[in-house]
Amino acid sequence: MTTVTPFLMFEGRAEEAMTRYVAVIPDSEVLRLDRHGADVPGAEGTVAHGEALLAGQRVRFFDSPVQHAFAFTPSVSLFVSVETEGELDRIVDALAAGGSFLMPTGDYGFSPRFAWLNDEFGVSWQVNVDR
Repeated sequence: MTTVTPFLMFEGRAEEAMTRYVAVIPDSEVLRLDRHGADVPGAEGTVAHGEALLAGQRVRFFDSPVQHAFAFTPSVSLFVSVETEGELDRIVDALAAGGSFLMPTGDYGFSPRFAWLNDEFGVSWQVNVDR
């Protein structure tokens, strides 16, 4: 079976991000968390392979042992659909802590309530109330 899975690469904060996302997104859980050991490249204890189920979507997490000259970009984002404005507000408030808005929560015509933000890890999120 062929699958496509989002893969998020961090530089030392993968576990913190995975833990936050699982706590914020309903019906989510950590599926796997393997750490870099002392005998392999990468800071000992950081994430060598992490995988979480976020509302049914598998997402992989990794702490790169190599520093890169690039980071996340809003050109790729995780899109979250919710049923109520209250659920949107709860998720947006939790993800926005330490981050910044690209489009603050509001009615943009295509949705009664929508927000687009970068969280404190640099990951871009679009959160939308389905009509």
